[in-house]
This record gives sequence, structure tokens and C-alpha cells, in this order.
Amino acid sequence: MPPWKRLLGPLAALLLATAATAVPAATAAHAATAQSGAAPHSNEVAGRGGWNDYGCRPSAAHPRPVVLVHGTFGNSVDNWLGLAPYLEHRGYCVFSLDYGQLPGVPFFHALGPIEKSAEQLSAYVDKVLAATGATEADLVGHSQGGMMPRYYLRFLGGAPKVNALVGIAPNNHGATLGGLTHLLPFFPGAEDLLTAATPALGQQLVGSDFMKKLNEGGDTVPGVRYTVIATRYDEVVTPHRTQFLSGANVRNILIQDLCPLDLSEHALLALTDRIAFHEVANALDPAHATTTTCASALS
Repeated sequence: MPPWKRLLGPLAALLLATAATAVPAATAAHAATAQSGAAPHSNEVAGRGGWNDYGCRPSAAHPRPVVLVHGTFGNSVDNWLGLAPYLEHRGYCVFSLDYGQLPGVPFFHALGPIEKSAEQLSAYVDKVLAATGATEADLVGHSQGGMMPRYYLRFLGGAPKVNALVGIAPNNHGATLGGLTHLLPFFPGAEDLLTAATPALGQQLVGSDFMKKLNEGGDTVPGVRYTVIATRYDEVVTPHRTQFLSGANVRNILIQDLCPLDLSEHALLALTDRIAFHEVANALDPAHATTTTCASALS
């Protein structure tokens, strides 16, 4: 039995359950495309308009392509069934990639070593820039996908190629999963198994060697604008304020400060929350930003 299948502890179970909220929506979307005769979205689909169209050319109004970076246990389709069409409808060239795949593990990605995932992102950004003719991209990531690009920016030379990084519930300083990770020492070998079988999970724990390296010397790099969108009800990246960044060109947003009625948790913030989507659009085009309120859910 592959070691990843033995990860039945509370940490992996909670992450998997959270990620699985995307599956029903994905199934419905794939069924709809099948009935229409169209192919489902894929990061290899090109030239047919809409999301992941490598024939898309950025406009003067939106001169940079947007690269969407999914979260742990996510993939390039299901993480973005809400946000990708939202941005495409507003005139952006939108792209998404799969990264961090493990052998024999379909559908659920972003589990491999984060350093290698950052290399995949680097290659993908180069591919998008070459296809679109743009000199810079904007990155929008969820959970690990909002944090992993920071490794690309700091250690892989990505900063000159990126204008802005928008993190939706990003795991910027490590997670405790509402305190569940504090139980790992009571299960000898559990953390070693977690790290060996699914390296990205172990690397995202508070105090991991990866997190120490990522944040040593500051949260940001010059020349990139950073936006963090967090929810008070996050049950995965906890405490939620650990998502926030410090440094120049940073804007930290708690979604409940904009709409106290917003109850979105970790997964829904990126999947369906149009208040968060409105803030993403503001971050991508700050010169034309508009006030975000509860009414933004209807926009």
C-alpha cells in the first residue's frame, strides 16, 4: 500500500474533508461541459477562448495575465470554478496550473515538496508570459497556493516576472489546524510519516524547516505588491491572523471587516465567495478599485 494511503490521522482527514467540498461542484461542471460537447477546462487547453486560452492577449485595461495557483489537495480546475470565470468575464487572460503531484495520486495535488512545486510554478509563469507576450504576470493563490509563490519570488528569481501576489487564506507562517497539530507529538512517528508520504503537509506545519527558511529575513521581496484575504472562520490555517504578511506593499484584509455577515471558511473563501472575488479584482487593478461591502456578493 502506498504510504500516502496510510495517512488516516486527524490532520490529513480534516484537510481531505475540506478539499472535498470542491468535488460536487466539479462533478456538476464536468457534466455540464460533457452535455454541451465542450471539453472541460484544462491547463493544456488552448485557443478556444475563455479560461486557459493560450491565444488570449492581455488588453490595455488588464495588461497582465492572471495565474491561479490552487491549494493543498486541490487542482487546476476545481479550485477555480468560481473565480476563474469571474475574472475572465471582466476581461482578464486567466490561466491555472496543476502542481505538486504525487505518483499514483490522481485529482488531489499540491502534496509534493513545496520547493519542487515552486519550480513548476516558475516554468508555468514563463510559459504564460511567452504565450501572451506580457512581461509580468499577477498570481492569485489559495491556501498553499497563496504561500508557495513566495518561495518562487524569493529563491527562484520570480520577482521581476510578477507584479502582484494575492493570497486567499494563505498558509504564510504555518498552520496548526485549530490546534490539531499540537497532538502530533502524542503519536510517535506520525509527523515523520506525514512528511515522508506527503511532504507539503509536513512543510506547512508551524515551525517546520521550510517555514523558517521562507520567512527568515522578512515576508516580502521588493517590487511585488502583496494582498492577503483571510476569514475569521478559517479552520485550516489557524490562527487566521498568521496568514497576514508584514512589509512594504502589503494589504491584509479580514473579509468580515468588509461584510460581517460573511461566514465563509477556508475552502469556500476561494470557491464561491464573491465578496472575496471583488477584493481579488481590486488587488489586480487598484487604480480602479471600488468599495467592497456585503452587496458585492451580488456583483
